[in-house]
Amino acid sequence: MKQIQFDYKNKEMLLQDIRRVKQWRQLNISSSVSFEIYSEILDKNAIEIICETIRTEMPDAVYSGCTTNGNIMLGELSRSNICIICTVYEYPDTQISVMQRNIDMHNLAEVCREVVEYVNSNEWIKSVEMMITIRTVSTTLMCEELSKMREGVELFGGGAFAIDIDEQHSYVFSSDGECRNDAIVFRFLGGENLHVSTWQITGWKTLGREHIVTKSDGKVLYELDNQPAFDVYYKYLNIENDRNFFRNSLEFPLIYKNGDYNVLRAPTGSNRDGSLIMTANIAEGTHVRMAYGDPEIILRTVQSGSEDIAKFQPQVLHIYSCAARRFFWGEMADSETKPFQSIAQTSGFYTSGEFLRKERDLVQHNVTLVIGALREGNIIPGMESNVDLHGFHISKQVSLISRLANFIDISTAELEEANRKLERLAVTDGLTGLYNRNKIQSIIVDCIEEQGLDTALIMIDIDDFKKVNDTYGHDDGDEVLRGLSRSMNETVKKLGVQAKLGRWGGEEFMVCITGEDSKNAPQIAEALRAAFNKVEFKEAGYQTITAGVSTFKPGDTAEDVCKRSDDALYHGKRSGKNKVVVL
Repeated sequence: MKQIQFDYKNKEMLLQDIRRVKQWRQLNISSSVSFEIYSEILDKNAIEIICETIRTEMPDAVYSGCTTNGNIMLGELSRSNICIICTVYEYPDTQISVMQRNIDMHNLAEVCREVVEYVNSNEWIKSVEMMITIRTVSTTLMCEELSKMREGVELFGGGAFAIDIDEQHSYVFSSDGECRNDAIVFRFLGGENLHVSTWQITGWKTLGREHIVTKSDGKVLYELDNQPAFDVYYKYLNIENDRNFFRNSLEFPLIYKNGDYNVLRAPTGSNRDGSLIMTANIAEGTHVRMAYGDPEIILRTVQSGSEDIAKFQPQVLHIYSCAARRFFWGEMADSETKPFQSIAQTSGFYTSGEFLRKERDLVQHNVTLVIGALREGNIIPGMESNVDLHGFHISKQVSLISRLANFIDISTAELEEANRKLERLAVTDGLTGLYNRNKIQSIIVDCIEEQGLDTALIMIDIDDFKKVNDTYGHDDGDEVLRGLSRSMNETVKKLGVQAKLGRWGGEEFMVCITGEDSKNAPQIAEALRAAFNKVEFKEAGYQTITAGVSTFKPGDTAEDVCKRSDDALYHGKRSGKNKVVVL
């Protein structure tokens, strides 16, 4: 596999470059030839000239391309508006084909099913690269359908874009279709001696507190924490809801877990009602945070990824990197892409979204760097590339930003932990660790409203507890209280019942049982009584409890059930103690 990368200046120079490729082919063994064309400018005329020239000069070659937010050539951000990458495959069994289809929300699923059928019926295909005009559709459906592709096929790619990120149009094109702003292109590559592997690099990490998606519909994210989703960008970053929202928010995507890996989602716009337009769906109930690029982590991940990729011994690397990463690095954009050129010929573009298949699932990413590594032939022992990390450093300014982000991260984590402790203290009895009176009362009300007839209460009182305090002191009395709470927890866990335990006050405790277990409340109460009878305290010895049991009856309020359990407990106390009474 050989590759030639060159800038497009005019038709005459393109003809010279193509003829140079043709001469090389005549002198060397080759099979297929492909061209990738990346254009920063929305110039259909220039694109059509390039495509027509390739068709005329090399009719057996396939080509594909798109408009971009920047072109990567020889591992660096190209200064040219249009870049062309020609790859010549040397093994006779290597095959390449291209499919282009027009898409909208009505035919997207059908197009994806056609691609899946094509891949599943052609065993020679080992990888599929895709380019899509991403703003014309919601890609969630596309990802779901393409995930049905047979296992073992690498699937990756990127969304077309423009150098002006506020521009709504972008183009894709290929030898199977014309230049369009509502299309998708698939490049299929395979053969017995072709090997493909993929990687992803993020480096963006959580920033600030966690939020919950409380309302969303398709690509529209309406609410986070029951507030307009835009509010988090205004409150924490002072980003206004205006025409510059996309540009200002692009470097601060939302991040959430999808299985074992992180997914980043950047909003593409904001609405007047405070909702955000996303490139793909985020389901209600998803826990998200804002994210921020950490330069040190990014560069360490690039270093680690480069070393792994070098072991694969690729001959060509295709990079799909988010436009947000280009904005993040600014003039230092080459910092994370140039090291790959020391491994193999590296090319690609800055995208409006990145796609990568993990195991079976195709996932759309934002603010992510996706790398496809290609090689013809087997790995040659002892021939691993040495990764050139020359100039691989972090400026003082970037280091300061990284440390400030880390400071915010740790401060937020400490604050969240403090809040969690406060929340626990607000509902927990400090001595026993059980729910306090307010919390267990609230639980009882909720259970009766939700479960109704499937609710039972057990009120428990330690017999002659005043005598324990008077005889042995309050410290030993506290130990008896703690001992009862431990015994109750262990018994409930051993029985496997659905129960909530709370300290009602003093030496009184309440157990709320729901579901099918509520029918066995008397037996559960007896098990609690018998278990506590076996607990021996160092000073107080053995102690006993009395329990009153009541179940919900039609027309009952929470207060009615609580009073009945209290009455049952009273009867137990008056009739000898150390027993269970049911009313």
